[in-house]
Amino acid sequence: MPESPRRDASTDRHGRSFWEWWTTRVAVIGVLITVVGGGVYASVDSVPGYAPWQDKASTLMRQVGLGTALDVYENWLYGRHLPSDTPPDVRGLMAAMGGSTGPIRAYSFLPALPVTADGAGWHPVIRTPGAQPLVYTALLQPDRFHRSVVVAAALLRSATVRAHLVAGTAEPPGTGSAGRIPPAQLPDVVAAFNSGFKMSADPGGFFLNGNSIRDLVDGKASAVVDDQGRLVVGQWGRDVQMGPHIRAVRQNLALIVEQGRPVAGLDRNTDLRWGSAKNQLQYTWRSGLGITAHGDPVYLAGDKLNLVTLGAAMTQAGVVTGMELDIHSGLQFFSMWHDGGTRGLQPLRLLPTMVGPAQRYVQPDRRDFFYFTTSGAAS
Repeated sequence: MPESPRRDASTDRHGRSFWEWWTTRVAVIGVLITVVGGGVYASVDSVPGYAPWQDKASTLMRQVGLGTALDVYENWLYGRHLPSDTPPDVRGLMAAMGGSTGPIRAYSFLPALPVTADGAGWHPVIRTPGAQPLVYTALLQPDRFHRSVVVAAALLRSATVRAHLVAGTAEPPGTGSAGRIPPAQLPDVVAAFNSGFKMSADPGGFFLNGNSIRDLVDGKASAVVDDQGRLVVGQWGRDVQMGPHIRAVRQNLALIVEQGRPVAGLDRNTDLRWGSAKNQLQYTWRSGLGITAHGDPVYLAGDKLNLVTLGAAMTQAGVVTGMELDIHSGLQFFSMWHDGGTRGLQPLRLLPTMVGPAQRYVQPDRRDFFYFTTSGAAS
């Protein structure tokens, strides 16, 4: 009797190859996503307000139950290639950021910068010609092993600005917010920037104008705004707590900088205090918010950062207490209003590679955000 043909180890019991088996199932999953997810996408896409495609795509995947798969994919995508060690070409970047190329105007509380990509330190952003700048920007190189990595920092003079928190049209859910800077305050706007993770990622709580949108959680990193427009960052229940003068609180994970140093364990994230497993190792877009020893808010953002590098950048910028904000491409945005000559005040991106229109927060936006006005502006 002839010997039965031997089956290769890569075939299943029906004789099909493993890859045919796998491709079939991927195709089935794709059809299901198309059929089931199509209705979800229509719902996601119909939400009013601006959102980059990256935000829409991740929202859709998580709503159809693919959140864990997305986390695994992002760990693979952003962890497989180390940043280059080739120094960047930063010529013209400060001009694109709106920083003045002239001598810096005296502000004695600017933190000393040990490392800058252009070797020029802080740059004042001219909002009103002849007036003291309200915003200073700098380019940092916090990763000495990967010198292509550049982080932009923007410091706001706390004595001259007032902070505000705005709920987005979709995030956090159920607020009914217009999701934009109030038109009456546009003449006084200094800067605006993104907030933290979505509430579905369980980053903490959200409190605004007397309303607890999501319960605040002890131990979480918190950006707190009082009724004078002063913004501080601290650990809820230890450094900051509820009181009669608190107007807004936005929590996001745990602090990453304390007492001027990165918190221990940023590279391990053993208790998931900084998000899903291994996300801390991703070389991706990240943003952060901190406070200097003088109390000035500092926003930072850059591409190809892991969590350790973000913490290092924050300490280099003079942050004594700091928290991570949102991560991944399209979810970081910082606009600053500068003198546009005959055009008047004009918004400008902190980095030209940030996704979205410069006037992003002037129009309705799906995500919550912070903005700052001049200190004399009405709240």
